[in-house]
Amino acid sequence: MRAVVQRVSRASVAVDEKTVSSIGPGLLVYVGVAPDDGEPDARYLADKVRHLRVFTDEKGLMNLDVSQAGGAVLVVSAFTVQCDARKGRRPSFDTAAGAEQANDLYEVFCRLLADTGVAVDRGVFREHMHVDSVNDGPICVLLDSRRLF
Repeated sequence: MRAVVQRVSRASVAVDEKTVSSIGPGLLVYVGVAPDDGEPDARYLADKVRHLRVFTDEKGLMNLDVSQAGGAVLVVSAFTVQCDARKGRRPSFDTAAGAEQANDLYEVFCRLLADTGVAVDRGVFREHMHVDSVNDGPICVLLDSRRLF
């Protein structure tokens, strides 16, 4: 599994011009699932996102995680996080899991993250979403459960 994690001042998701989720300060997380991913990958990413120290403390240092900073997490399923654009100009999505597996692991990831006590909002799986966010920093972190980067 892969994730693009952004520290945000606010973020929201709209489907058919209706807001379905929104958070104030916290993390916007785009998640992509690969065909060979399983629950251990979701567990690794949930733990990493939950404890990622990207919020500033009283000294201005990035020492706080999302919970310590009083933030929430908005999770958006995005199969494009798994795309391969190394060859040619058109990305390949062969490395993205099928819809059923991707949705199952997306749900597991969200549940595991919520089980840590942090507030978790979600996008809508397999819908065309408009994501609005104000990146704070900007702070953007790439995570991969296989630790490829």
